[in-house]
Amino acid sequence: MAQARTHRIESEIQRVLATLLAREVKDPRVGNVTITAVSAAGDMRSVRVFFTPFASQHPPDEVCRALNHAAGFLRGELGRRLALRYAPRLEFVHDHSVDGAAHLTHLIDRAVAGDRLGGKDPAGSEDRADGTDRAGSAARPGGTDSDRAHRAGVRRRRRR
Repeated sequence: MAQARTHRIESEIQRVLATLLAREVKDPRVGNVTITAVSAAGDMRSVRVFFTPFASQHPPDEVCRALNHAAGFLRGELGRRLALRYAPRLEFVHDHSVDGAAHLTHLIDRAVAGDRLGGKDPAGSEDRADGTDRAGSAARPGGTDSDRAHRAGVRRRRRR
């Protein structure tokens, strides 16, 4: 029961903060910010707000400082608009999950392009100085042990 209430309040905080950031905050360092998640403490005294800046001219650290600077104003407005008994203390944190998702998408796209080229890495399969290729496997003429075992299994199945 309390978990459902906390989840509802987190959703409302996210909605109100997104509106406030888009319309009320005049700091040019903030720019276009998307609130990706809100996590409230059990006693609702503090809230961690995860954000992602889009098309910002400022680095995420500077945007975070600007948001934390505006936290007092946002806290007051949040308390008024949600009619909360205690307005929670706001802590803004840059959400790195979008960057991680973009990186994984890039890796998947590169792997798909490699499959279309006949199994060759489109970026080239240059070996690193430590003797491994980009995927981290040992750069041996016959491939890794698992590659050789797989090819041997394929040959055995063909003979049958």
